[in-house]
Amino acid sequence: MNVYDTLKSLNIELPPVAVPAAAYVPFVQTGNLVFLSGHIAKKGGQVWAGQLGKNISTAEGQQAARAVAIDLMGTLHAAVGDLNKVTRIVKVMSLVNSTGDFTEQHLVTNGCSELLGQVFSSKVGAHARSAFGVAQIPLGACVEIELIAEIG
Repeated sequence: MNVYDTLKSLNIELPPVAVPAAAYVPFVQTGNLVFLSGHIAKKGGQVWAGQLGKNISTAEGQQAARAVAIDLMGTLHAAVGDLNKVTRIVKVMSLVNSTGDFTEQHLVTNGCSELLGQVFSSKVGAHARSAFGVAQIPLGACVEIELIAEIG
């Protein structure tokens, strides 16, 4: 099954690339690697603001990370023209806006990782990963994720 059939079966429509809010570009390709800039969580087209351990639950954080994964795939599509060209999701780095005593950043990030594995298959979608708890993210977003992909 190709990636777009999988997305359709999951009722996922890829969004267009967001306009950068500062001095950066949404993606850079060098050789066969595509580096996607950090994408912040959005809900209903607005910044999904909040802090894990304070006013957002782990389950809600997972949904925010899943939403970021959808935005990342939209940008990746714009970068490469066809998501079926992706031969590997290489790395995901997740920043979770969280209190000092919140320790489930890895579980929040699963919302992104699990969707990537589902869409790209376990072979292509399995990736290296880092998940960090941070004191704040731009615009108060609860989650920000960046991604590196390999294309064929």
